[in-house]
Formats: sequence, C-alpha cells, structure tokens
Amino acid sequence: MDTERIDTVVVGAGQAGLAIGFYLARQGRPFVILDADERVGDSWRQRWDSLRLFTPARYDALPGSRFPGSPWAFPARGEFADHLEAYAVERGLPVRSSTRVRRLAREGSGYAVETDSGRLLADHVVVAAGYDRLPQAPTFSAELGQSITQLHSSEYRNPEQIPAGDVLVVGAGNSGADIALELSRTHQVHLAGRHPGQVPFRIERPSSRLLSLLVFAAFAHVLTTSTPIGRRARAGVMAHSGPLIRVKTAELAAAGVHRVPRVSGVRDGLPVLEGGAPLPVGSVVWCTGFRPDTSWIDLPVIGTDGLPVHERGVCPSQPGLYFIGQLFQYSLASSMIHGVGRDAKYVADHLARHASAEPGPPLDRPAPDGTEPRTSAAAEPSI
Repeated sequence: MDTERIDTVVVGAGQAGLAIGFYLARQGRPFVILDADERVGDSWRQRWDSLRLFTPARYDALPGSRFPGSPWAFPARGEFADHLEAYAVERGLPVRSSTRVRRLAREGSGYAVETDSGRLLADHVVVAAGYDRLPQAPTFSAELGQSITQLHSSEYRNPEQIPAGDVLVVGAGNSGADIALELSRTHQVHLAGRHPGQVPFRIERPSSRLLSLLVFAAFAHVLTTSTPIGRRARAGVMAHSGPLIRVKTAELAAAGVHRVPRVSGVRDGLPVLEGGAPLPVGSVVWCTGFRPDTSWIDLPVIGTDGLPVHERGVCPSQPGLYFIGQLFQYSLASSMIHGVGRDAKYVADHLARHASAEPGPPLDRPAPDGTEPRTSAAAEPSI
C-alpha cells in the first residue's frame, strides 16, 4: 500500500471540513480533505426532499464567502449542497472524494490515516466527519410487526414512501416536527416525544428579522460552554434536542397532528405508549437522532459517553489531533452552519501554534536524505 506524507489531513468535506480547509489554506499549510461521498455536499443531498435550512442565507455562508441570493431566504437542502461544492472549487480546496478512511492511529510522533486507496502519514489530523453519522432508534424497534413500515429520518425522502394508514413519528425535535407536518397532509400523524421548546416567533416573517438577529447572536455568544446558562443548555441539547425553530406546536395542532406520550416499548407487534396503551399504526418514522461514528478512530480519545474528549475541538491527550463539527462544540451555534467558522478558526489557530512548537522541519520540506516527500498543497484563497 502506497504511503503519502503530508502535514495535515482533514477527514470529512462537509461544512466543517471545508471551513477548516479555508483557514489551513490561508496559513499556506499543505493539507488534504478526505471524503467518503462522491460529491461535496452529498450528505445534504441525501436528506428528505423538502428540507430547508432553519437559518436564513445570511447565516449559511462559509468563511470568506457569501451565500447567493436574498440574505433572508431559507435555502433548500439541494441549494446548500451545491453551495458547498462550489465553495470547494472556488477556494481550490484539495478535496479527495470517494475516499473512505478506515483507520486512524498513532505512528511515531504523528498519525497514520488508512484509506481505501492508500495510507497517509500526517503531523496533524482534523476529524470533521460529522456528528450525525449513525442513525439511532430504540432496540425494541426490532420487535414491531413486519406489517409496519419503519424508516429512520435519515431514510425518509417524501410522503410517497409511506403507505396508507396512521403514522407514528417518534421524536419531537426539529426533524420530527418537520416530517410530521409534511405527512399530515396525506396521513393521520401521531407525534411522540418530549416537547423541546420553541423559538417564540415565525422566523420567515419580515417583522421577525430583528428578533432573529438577537436569537442567533445569543446562540453564538451567550449559549456557550463558557457561561453557566450555556452549560445548562448544552446538557439539555446533548440529552434531548434544541428548540423548535421553524415549525410551531400550534401549527402542528392546526394540521391535525395528534400529540401522544413517549413510546415505551412494543406489545403484540404494536408500539406501546407510556402508560400502557398500544397504538395501531401502519408506519413509524424514527426521528430519534444520531450518534457519531468513532469506530475507525484507533486512539484512546473516546469518553464513556461514546463521544470524543476535546476542549473546543482540541484533543488534550493526543497532540496534533482535533475535532470539529461536534454538537455544541463550543456554543449552540456550533451545531449550526453559522457557528462552524468560528470553531474552525480556533482549531486552525491552535494547530498553527502546535506546528510552530514542533521540533524538526515540517513534512513539506525535503527529507534529510534529500528526497522530496509527496504532498498536496492548497491554493491561497482570495477573500
């Protein structure tokens, strides 16, 4: 297997990986971004058809760019996917698509990154593979009757996938509320799950724009791991979900969505609600979240909660290893597009300080025997 040496490897070419790529390019650092998908933005193209971003376009641009069109429009998932793809091209970011990382491990003072197509040795690795990787559903979902159609929100595309009959949507966060409202036009929908609260105004109304500015500023600067209120909010978000942003409970009620208690198990092939009542439905859509895939990280950096241990994206036990795109990495905005740029800059600045403190020449310099190591350099982006 061929081995390539390079200063920095970024794993993942979503908004987090591209944002860190922007800052690494500004530093003039040799790096490469590895992504398992065929095209940049495919993780968004694989979401449900009607998905629109919860944030207006003014908050949807990556560092050094501007999202096209009206700043108060709410882009569709395909529009945002195309924006990511264009951003990578315009900035000259060295993305290698269709390259799945199989293992990340220590090798000497650096890291070995093993992929389908070869092996890379790096001084620094930034894991930007995304928080929402592995769909989660309760174990008792396997006990539902075979006649019941089951989909996770990651598999849901449109109402045509759902056969006739009542539908149970499990999980009342933003995804669950969006999908329940869409399905209510063609099905009787039951929505189970804890109400996570909601932003108390309609985000699309022109009269709400000032409130939107205040709310998104609070998400970025008040609800952080540096403030007591932010730490309390983080605990709630990690345990459940963030507040409803677009869909409101009154809108769900007006559409005929029936709120029911949480699902506690299965009896006779039917979902059982808390309190013991079975619910006869033909379909279940699990909007019960995701967990990150860390199975390929062969390093002692995963905590008892199954999440990487880091401080604002910096791994304290493994110098040169970083994470970005984690849920509530620093603020509630870290979970949103407009917050990833600040996290990326923080990580890139720390990486630069770590690199400057490293002994010996960087990997893009000639080796002591005079041979030239293989590297991939990114073009300096124009701002």
